[in-house]
Order: sequence, then C-alpha cells, then structure tokens
Amino acid sequence: MLLIPALRAPDTPPWGWLIFVVFIDVGHVYATLYRTYLDPVEFPRRRALYTYLPVAAWLVGALLYRVSPLAFWRALAYLAVFHFVRQQYGFMRAYAHLEGPKPAWEQRLEAAAIYATMLYPLVYWHADPARKFWWFVQGDFLALNRAAGAWAGGAYAAVLGAFAGRQLWRRKYGLEVHPGKLAVIGTTAAAWYVGIVATNSDFAFTVTNIAAHGIPYYALVWLYGRRAWKDGSWRERWHEATVSGVLAFAGFLLALAYLEEGVWDSLVWKEHGAIFFGTTASWAPAGGMAAVLIPLLALPQATHYLLDAWLWRFDGSNPGLSENLGLLSPKASPIISGTS
Repeated sequence: MLLIPALRAPDTPPWGWLIFVVFIDVGHVYATLYRTYLDPVEFPRRRALYTYLPVAAWLVGALLYRVSPLAFWRALAYLAVFHFVRQQYGFMRAYAHLEGPKPAWEQRLEAAAIYATMLYPLVYWHADPARKFWWFVQGDFLALNRAAGAWAGGAYAAVLGAFAGRQLWRRKYGLEVHPGKLAVIGTTAAAWYVGIVATNSDFAFTVTNIAAHGIPYYALVWLYGRRAWKDGSWRERWHEATVSGVLAFAGFLLALAYLEEGVWDSLVWKEHGAIFFGTTASWAPAGGMAAVLIPLLALPQATHYLLDAWLWRFDGSNPGLSENLGLLSPKASPIISGTS
C-alpha cells in the first residue's frame, strides 16, 4: 500500500531503482552462482556448458553490438522476456503436477493460461506507442499494429475464462486444485496487467515486473541449496534458516549486484552517481571498445538467462532437483517438462 502513490510516478525514484533494479533484479542474476559455479557437484557435471556458454554469449553479443547497439539491446531484451515468461510457466507447472495426472488438453490449457497472463500485456505494450517505459533501452521492442492489442485482449479473456471454468469443474467433482498453481497464475496476471497495461509508469513496471520475478528466484535458489548442501561447508551455513545464514546468502549477492551496477553507471549510464559515492568516469566506451565492453558487462545477465534453460528442468537431467525443492508427490511423477 505504501508504494501505491509512487507507482503513479512516471520515473523510478533513486531509492526504488536501488532496491528493485540493483538489489532484486541484478542480485537474483547472481543467485545463479550458487546453483552452478559454486556448487562442487554441479559444476564438474556440466563443466563444458558452464565454461563455453558464457564465452559464446559474449562473442555473439559483441558481433550484434558491432552490427548496431540497438540490435544487441533488442536481442537481450527478447531473451530476457523469454526468460521471465518461462520462469512463471515453470513455477506454475511445479504446482500443477502436484494435482496428479490429467489429460494432455488440460495441461495445454494451464500452459495457455499462464502464458496469456504475460503475452497479452506484452502484445499490448508492443502495439501501444504511448507506453513511457522500455525493457533496457528506448526502442528495444518492435512495434506492432494497434489492432494486435485488441486481438490479444480477446484471446486473453477467452483463455482465462476457460481456465477458470475448468478449475470450478475440478472443485465441483472433488479433484484437487492446488492453491500454488492458482496463486502463480493470479499474481502473474495481476503484476503484468498492472505494470504494463493499467499504468503507464516506469516505476510501476519496474516494481511489478521485477518483484514478481526476482524474489521467488532468490527463494528458489535458497531452498534448493538448503536441502542439497549438507557438507558442513560455508554453503550449508549460508543456506541455514537463521538470520546470519540468510544475511550471508543475500549479502554476497547484493554486494556483487552493487559492484556491477556501479561499473555500469560509472562507464555507461551515468545516471545514479550519488548512489555509488559519486564515482562517474569521464570516459565512456565507444566504437570497437563498446562492442567488447558492453556485452562483457551484460554477460552475467545473458548467462543467467541462458543457463536457466538447463538448471530447472524436471525431465531427469537434473538429479535430485525435485527432492531438493520438495516437489515430490505420491500423486504424480516428479517429471515436469519445461524450464524455469
């Protein structure tokens, strides 16, 4: 409730940028480290992937930036969108499988429902030039005809209506409707509609989009590590349900996020110098140096987006994942197709 007046502001205030962009969004990117490079079991298991994928991402990013800066930012924006959408789908499927076996058409309806909660606002955004915010840089999304927003809105209402009807039918005939599944779909619908369609504010978009994405990711990684790491090391201590454990877990990520954004702001954006003790460099990368440096600075994000296509698959490729997330159910197999 305290944020409601601020959500109407067209721009994100500095304190909001620090909390939501730096500490939640950038911080959750670095949470991937716990699941990959800092895991003594996981890293050797996929050493080639974790070594060569960042190199490939940087090279592709450098080539795109050489084509044009907008090509680079546009590619990164759509990769981010894909990542955000797939994470919510993964959360929904994790709860839906606990309801037990169901027909393939019903699984497709559930998928359509969670996708609709995000794709309609995204299409609306693409089709409405009056939106005063963007994903990374101005113009990073392509423009669609205004009619696309109306068509997407009709499909949105039809899909969510069919999904709601199916849930009422399940209730009526005594089939389980897991509250987690409904919570993911409901909160995703609310966050994306409010942040993109209902308001025309950079801050509203930042709060709703990032909070609904980053905070659950922090929790997901912490929960996984708490159950996976029982080796007496710092990893186990940092995943304990204690104040010191949580502070160590989160503090490491917040420090990395603050450091990264300080470099970004000093060299590239030059917008929040006061937050970083006034450290703004007079030099800015340009030309070939920018094509090398900008994709390198964006590499933690790009690597996070790409690695999530492997890290959270419930298809047997991640041994112990279901057990470590507490998603085993006597009603259903822990196998869930899809990624986070």
